Amino acid sequence: MNNLTSLPLVIGLGELLWDCFGDERRPGGAPANVAFQANQLGCRGTVVTRVGQDALGTELLDFLTQQQLSTEYVQIDETYPTGTVTVEFTDANDPQYTIHERVAWDHLEFNDRLDALMKQSQAVCFGTLAQREEDSRESIHQCLAATNPDCLVVYDINLRQHYFDRNWIERSLSAAKVVKLNQEEVHVLSGLLGIPAGDLQAFAKQLQQKYGVEAVCITRGAAGCLIYTDDQEYDIPGTPVEVADAVGAGDAFTAALISRRLLGWSWEQAALFANRVGGLVASKAGAMPVLRAEFERLSQEIQNS
Repeated sequence: MNNLTSLPLVIGLGELLWDCFGDERRPGGAPANVAFQANQLGCRGTVVTRVGQDALGTELLDFLTQQQLSTEYVQIDETYPTGTVTVEFTDANDPQYTIHERVAWDHLEFNDRLDALMKQSQAVCFGTLAQREEDSRESIHQCLAATNPDCLVVYDINLRQHYFDRNWIERSLSAAKVVKLNQEEVHVLSGLLGIPAGDLQAFAKQLQQKYGVEAVCITRGAAGCLIYTDDQEYDIPGTPVEVADAVGAGDAFTAALISRRLLGWSWEQAALFANRVGGLVASKAGAMPVLRAEFERLSQEIQNS
């Protein structure tokens, strides 16, 4: 078994919260989902976030510990409560989120311990939602500025409700090496950034050139994904699955892409693996199903194909 400190350090930077489904709740938050799945995928997934000094926060810390994730960089807020999101479905493929405000993860604080952690990281994944309040927005960008030049900084655009702004998005694009978004977000960004969205390949190319990112990845659900990098296009078809719910499937895709790129896999092979991982998570309930053994088998299958 690998020594923990020898594994690539992958940081999920942003929100950790409870996804509330009627009378049931499950751990969630896109960056936390990425860290959780990275941990299952053979990396040292670490969540950088903030929870309340309350029972819901304690439960989240207990969950991370049970899943062998460090809680060392989960800050405790004495004023604001642990974050919650109400999730509703009219279609299993299209969850609707109501993200509650005035919560702990909006107030992440940058400090010397985070500065030191960021300098050690091999990859960092962050999104737009956790930037909705100035406190967390500035802390996130201080974290990104502290990473070393070789760090794989991934911006998962992850637009939710009205919690986005052109300035935040452009600042984030400029800080990233890899940008990941879905087809619906392409159309929103097209209007915000003035990049035509009629052709996904052309959109990806213009986004890459305008903001100097190394790669753009557009997910298309059951239709797979498109990756544009170094003037190369990879159009990866999807694999049909029976969807239980799509919560967290995109985050699992992101974690899989990061983990395999850190292992030196080609973009094409990493994207194929990421598609399959995302589909596997979509076939299970909740954002953080335990699938470590299944991921390992899938990794071996794709490596040997």
